[in-house]
Amino acid sequence: MQHWLVKTEPDVYSWEQFVSDGSTFWDGVRNYEARNNMRAMKKGDLVVFYHTGDERQAVGIAKVVKEAYQDPTTDDAAWVVVDLAPVKPLATPYTLAQAKAHPILCESALAKKGRISVISLTKAEYEAMIERKSRG
Repeated sequence: MQHWLVKTEPDVYSWEQFVSDGSTFWDGVRNYEARNNMRAMKKGDLVVFYHTGDERQAVGIAKVVKEAYQDPTTDDAAWVVVDLAPVKPLATPYTLAQAKAHPILCESALAKKGRISVISLTKAEYEAMIERKSRG
């Protein structure tokens, strides 16, 4: 199993909306590195759901429920989506400031590549972000 992090502006698509929807296809990715990460996602992989903008914090855990397929919002075959479903919220959001101060996460793509919307996480990075007990 691999671990990932997806970023979204909470005023565009929030954790609360995601939970209300029950699942979604993750679209709108127009960066090749992020797209390649989505192509590498496998069903069952765990995904940290991260709010960007003013919040800059991980707020929940999702899972991949369908692997990469053509993005239905564009005719350009270069772009893909994956289907995600919520698993549980984090008991306490994990902020970017905390990640940058953490001995493992300070060198992660989250801390170093702020413009990439879909990033891979090592198992150690994933566990560092969710080490506190989650709600639900």
